[in-house]
Amino acid sequence: MFASLKQLLKMDLKVLFGPSKQVLGLDIGSSSVKLVQLKEKKGRYVLQKFGMKPLDPDVIVDGTVMDAARLVTTIKDLLKETEAKLKNVAVSISGHSVIVKKIALPPTSAGELEGQVKVAAEQYIPFDINEVNVDFHVLNANDQSEDGQPQMSVLLVAAKKEKVNELCELVKGAGLIPAVLDVDAFAIENMYGINYESNQDEIVTLVNIGASVMNVNILKGSVSLFTRDSSIGGNRYTESIMQEMGVSGEEAEAAKRGERREGLDPEAVTTIVETVNAEVASEIARSVDYFKSSYTEGEINKILMCGGCAKTPGLVQHLRDRMGGTVELANPFNRVDTTGSGRDPEFLADVAPQAAVGVGLALRMVGDS
Repeated sequence: MFASLKQLLKMDLKVLFGPSKQVLGLDIGSSSVKLVQLKEKKGRYVLQKFGMKPLDPDVIVDGTVMDAARLVTTIKDLLKETEAKLKNVAVSISGHSVIVKKIALPPTSAGELEGQVKVAAEQYIPFDINEVNVDFHVLNANDQSEDGQPQMSVLLVAAKKEKVNELCELVKGAGLIPAVLDVDAFAIENMYGINYESNQDEIVTLVNIGASVMNVNILKGSVSLFTRDSSIGGNRYTESIMQEMGVSGEEAEAAKRGERREGLDPEAVTTIVETVNAEVASEIARSVDYFKSSYTEGEINKILMCGGCAKTPGLVQHLRDRMGGTVELANPFNRVDTTGSGRDPEFLADVAPQAAVGVGLALRMVGDS
């Protein structure tokens, strides 16, 4: 499993090197903020806190925070509403602010590896190397190239310093401590790891569709083979309905969810939603096809969907028709004991796809390696 990117944050050394501590998972999305607190008990995870609050569309636009004050207020309100007392939090990034790339390096000693990764990073990162923080994780120290030469398989991650600093300031502004930084795609991977059986020969595609970004993470067993972020999500549905039908954002959001609104032709709405469903499905298919072009050692067995957009009427069925095989909604509470959370089971079942990143983040611990 991918290590947390905690070294990207300038943390207090006592936090970094002290004993592992529980964290709050804080998923800051374009349309809402989700908070999750989990605790491991006798080999099983227990949901202690869960809450989510919507954000106005102009607070975060295309992944950029436009109104930090309102976002901080929303986080504070969420903390008060859930009565969460933990101060250490795990947050995550995705989209244009982060690059994830699997690279191959010649066999290198541990002492020289970091330097080799940074040299290689300049070839793969489309940013000024001085504007990013670089992290890496060795996937296979004894891999082989196609011609049989020894090599190391390394997962390279680069995050824009500007985005990392922005997240830190937001978290601090809410009175919290930024303890762990992760990537959305790997938070979803962790969520999957505790909720589903992992067959080492099975290839699974995890798709997280938020308001403005879609993350695709393809796993074989517990190893990530491919990740990709796309700038498409639930906002595409809303914008299309607004443009085609001349309605407000609020009315378009309701129509997207399948709610009947006076003056809106249900058949016309369905047609628009189906058109965007086809666009989203095509984007997922492109990611899968790109993966297949370089990986020929097996077929994808299952696609698990999560994120607020995953429940859009007709999307899962459209993807089944387009891709074939098993396509289903992920349940981040599948093997989590939720009985002591104080939340209604029907409510948790309804919002489960939106909780996936938050659950993955809440699995982190301060001091993770």
